[in-house]
Amino acid sequence: MRQSILVRGLVAVLAIGAIALAISQLRGAAQGLSITRTTVGSTPVTLFQPATPGIAPVVVIAHGFAGSQQLMQPFALTLARNGYLAVTFDFLGHGRNPQPMRGDITEGTGITAALLKELGEVATYARSLPGSDGRLAVLGHSMASDIVVRYAQATPDVQATVAVSVFSKVATATSPRNLLVIVGALEPSMLRDEGLRIVGLATDGTAVAGESYGSFSAGTARKLVLASGVEHIGVLYSGDSLQAASRWLDAAFDRAGSGFIDSRGVSLALLFAGLIALAWPLSALLPQVAAAPVGSSLGWKPLLLAALLPALLTPLLLWKAPTDFLSILLGDYLALHFLVYGALTAALLLWLRPRGPMAVAVSPRAIAIAALAVAAYNLLAFGLPMDAYVFSFAPIPARWPVMAAIALGALPYFIADEWLTRGASVRRGAYALTKFAFLLSLAIAILLNPMKLFFLAIIVPAILLLFFAFGLISRWCYYATNHPLPGALANAAIFSWAIAVTFPMVVS
Repeated sequence: MRQSILVRGLVAVLAIGAIALAISQLRGAAQGLSITRTTVGSTPVTLFQPATPGIAPVVVIAHGFAGSQQLMQPFALTLARNGYLAVTFDFLGHGRNPQPMRGDITEGTGITAALLKELGEVATYARSLPGSDGRLAVLGHSMASDIVVRYAQATPDVQATVAVSVFSKVATATSPRNLLVIVGALEPSMLRDEGLRIVGLATDGTAVAGESYGSFSAGTARKLVLASGVEHIGVLYSGDSLQAASRWLDAAFDRAGSGFIDSRGVSLALLFAGLIALAWPLSALLPQVAAAPVGSSLGWKPLLLAALLPALLTPLLLWKAPTDFLSILLGDYLALHFLVYGALTAALLLWLRPRGPMAVAVSPRAIAIAALAVAAYNLLAFGLPMDAYVFSFAPIPARWPVMAAIALGALPYFIADEWLTRGASVRRGAYALTKFAFLLSLAIAILLNPMKLFFLAIIVPAILLLFFAFGLISRWCYYATNHPLPGALANAAIFSWAIAVTFPMVVS
């Protein structure tokens, strides 16, 4: 017992040290900057500029689909530390923007026009600021790569455009002016091919990644940069991406920056690793719910059946189901998927449960205390730094009803799944098996209905990370309480919250 306490104490000290170091590094990236939050109309805007008074070119930075302005901080901090007035904002329907996107997301014309108008309003505001010298560049990721290209074409005095993870059919050999394309080397080949195609328009189709073409003074400069070792989200944190953007803008504006490159990737990894590790010693403080471990304790054959059958049936049952009853894109489908998947798993658990007496006394009060404690840790310890450094995690009022609706589906799923994968004789790897099955189920759903559910593919890596991080925490919670319910309730809360704040609000 004494040795266990010492080990837990050591882990707690190391975890707290890692968290403190990471936060210090993240805060240090903004050293020497003035960061101001405001609104343009109803659009949340953040200004990053050197604290020392002066004037500089403006760079308006636009996030991609299901993103928010926090996701673009690496570019904003890098450019501001290099002397620019960098501006981020939340598009309609995203982050803390209270106004939804309006129109058909698959048709796009009306939504594109609205996003272009919003970008223009933010750019006009930024150029009117005392710290602006009147010159302007734009930078956009994914969905916003097309928006910034179109805006720069319609606004000839935009001197440079940076399109990250680009897809845009309107770029030409000379428009927009001075176009840099950045694609992660691990992104789908179609994005790399699109980048080569766009740059190749100026080179008779013979473009090579890493080579510069055209003239900055003539506005015809073109280049494709492949950011090594990163995918669709990692490209926003890549040193290759940040350095390329900073150097490109310096060349376009004929100026020299400090050379600072934001490197928050390692700091974020250290921060969240510390938060996960800290949960282990803290779990020892949870009250015991049951005297003996409670759960299904299924053998491999019934476990495989209970894990895989819902994965196959759920997407088939929901193939033609309506998915437009919530105000956020895909939130309604995910709520239904969780609900049906959980109901099927629960039904199989009732059918496959061992026969005979299994009476174990449990404490409802202990369940409530443990669930609230774990949920609070997940939402606050992880949510606060995510909101500050990664993406918008604090819900605006319009998202609360959506969160409640998603929770109605998430609760049955996580309760059934935790019960399925816990018990006195639980099979090693059961938890990983059921998470693989759930992701397989989402993949089948996307294949059955690619037009409507394609954007689900964007969040699969995020769901995988959430399963890993909060799966560990729910495991430690189970070992401390002997009951699956506290971890299940906490997981349902964090997943419902994350989904509700991530996907854009859309009104058809």
